[in-house]
Amino acid sequence: MSSYITLSDNDLVAFLKEGDKAAFTEIYNRYKGLLYIHAYNRLRNQQEADDVVHELFTSLWTKRDNLVLKTHLSGYLYQSVRNRILDIISHQRVESDYIVSLQHFIDQSEAITDHLVRENELTALIEKEISALTPKMREVFELSRKANLSHREIAQKLELSEMTVKKHVNNALKILRTRLGLVVYLLYISYY
Repeated sequence: MSSYITLSDNDLVAFLKEGDKAAFTEIYNRYKGLLYIHAYNRLRNQQEADDVVHELFTSLWTKRDNLVLKTHLSGYLYQSVRNRILDIISHQRVESDYIVSLQHFIDQSEAITDHLVRENELTALIEKEISALTPKMREVFELSRKANLSHREIAQKLELSEMTVKKHVNNALKILRTRLGLVVYLLYISYY
């Protein structure tokens, strides 16, 4: 045939199934602009819209032998573009969700790491100040705060009076409060 422009979509599909390149070219010329506009209106990206249309026509040509239309050619083409657009949007959503999830994980990991570093620095500072206490005061204080022994238990263990134990603990707390500052001191006593 010399002119495919005047042929109906059904006739063009029949020739397409036989491998007629001119019929394919006519279908392409007839619908590429409209399909591109449809894709662009949904995707708002020229390159993606162009890719969708080209992939559709590539698929149409390679699968022409098995082409079964349950509707008009235009309906088939629009539905195919719509499905490809939905696939892209779905993929973008999954990608976006993954990126958000990954960023949240990174942010959370950084916060945890920062917290652990600060906690380790604070612990080292507190331990340094505790080790600077007099030996007996340090021993009493560590039994009180780290071993969680009562004043009576410490007194029995070290063969001291309860009053002496209480005095050592209070003096240690005063010294630590002075050396470490109020905020660090409050953190420490709430931690132990």
